[in-house]
Amino acid sequence: MRLVSYLLNLVYGLLLIAVSPVLAYRALVLKKYRSGWSQKFLGKLPEREGDRPCFWFHAVSVGEVLQLPPLLTILSEQHPELEFVITTTTHTGYAVAQEKFPGHTVCYFPLDFSWSVKRALQRIRPSAVILVEMELWPNFVLAADRMGIPVSIINGRLSEKSFRGYWRLRALIGPLLNRLELMAVQTEAYAERFSRLAGTSERIQVTGSIKFDGIEVERGNQLTRELRDTFQLKQREMVLIAGSTQDPEERIALDVYLELRRQYPDLRLILVPRHQERFEEVAALVRSYGLPLICRSQQSDEEQGRFIPFSTSERPPICLLDTLGELKACWGLADFAFVGGSLTKRGGQNMIEPAGYGAALLFGPNTWNFKDIVAALLQHQAATVVRNQAELEGQLSNWFRNPEAAREQGARAQEFVLSQRGATLRTAELLMRSLDEAARSTGKAA
Repeated sequence: MRLVSYLLNLVYGLLLIAVSPVLAYRALVLKKYRSGWSQKFLGKLPEREGDRPCFWFHAVSVGEVLQLPPLLTILSEQHPELEFVITTTTHTGYAVAQEKFPGHTVCYFPLDFSWSVKRALQRIRPSAVILVEMELWPNFVLAADRMGIPVSIINGRLSEKSFRGYWRLRALIGPLLNRLELMAVQTEAYAERFSRLAGTSERIQVTGSIKFDGIEVERGNQLTRELRDTFQLKQREMVLIAGSTQDPEERIALDVYLELRRQYPDLRLILVPRHQERFEEVAALVRSYGLPLICRSQQSDEEQGRFIPFSTSERPPICLLDTLGELKACWGLADFAFVGGSLTKRGGQNMIEPAGYGAALLFGPNTWNFKDIVAALLQHQAATVVRNQAELEGQLSNWFRNPEAAREQGARAQEFVLSQRGATLRTAELLMRSLDEAARSTGKAA
């Protein structure tokens, strides 16, 4: 397999050369990809001291990072001797991980060159590596296997689209999966796809999704109350949140909001773009409509510049959540929740969080990234699909005329979320069991 590693290095190098103009443009102009170069290219992750057992969790971006707190809490309580290292790929994921795990080591995941992954593993010396959902890099898995470090996947998911892509590479992917210690997946459908790729069902366990266990269901939590004060929301007002949005979903939400406010003046709108680099773009969009704006990142009137105090404005301000890691709490303000990336080709975003608060949930038809969750929500009559701007406006208008229907759908969504809990504990038990078995096989104590 060393020949495979060398060939992969060559392929990765050629790909980097091919995309280097794009990377340079994004780094110099868009100010992206500027941090963590030595960790990514050279594997110079912080060198861990001591011989305590260590779990290395890799969470690609924000969504995966936010799945980890409940799991790490359980593992810490049961095994306080454990150390944790959390790696991520994206800048936003790194920022959120630093905020969520101040007491643990947070760094960037190495690029899949043989030298960088080998050095990273040597510096961290983990007892086990745990990949969140599905982030399978051949050189990394092969290097860990040669060093006797067990690698597992938790909360595994494999969409039909991803499965078709992996199936074309099954000669490479199959042997990699068979080197894994554990594949803890969310559903039976995912288990079947993993089994077909691996050629065996050994080491595959269906645990459910740990996303459900970290879902807040109490609207009175501290951060949600703080956001309500920041956005100057009054108790009588109804709140529409368009969250994890992409262009042109913010414009759609604004147009729908302005049309509905003609009949329903107590409606307020909160916009939450999916990507940090679009915060200012969306703020400029709101201002282009001539609308007052409250930005979460700017707390004073002087800092906000164009901000018009609610008390003196003829129209209440649009609210923009332009901070990282707070959407989870912000959904607790929503009476109506539109989940973005679903009227675009993104494939949808996480709709479990607004469902947990019992919001009346809407999303577009393009939700293949969350196909199983969407199917379950629709089966429980806990969500509504809107195919375009007209249907979004029409559904919201129907709910204003019949608010009890919106409340009932929201209640069904919350009941569904509560019924799915328990995957985190099952996952923690499997991880500790696999670690104990690996330790016994090498004559070490976990």
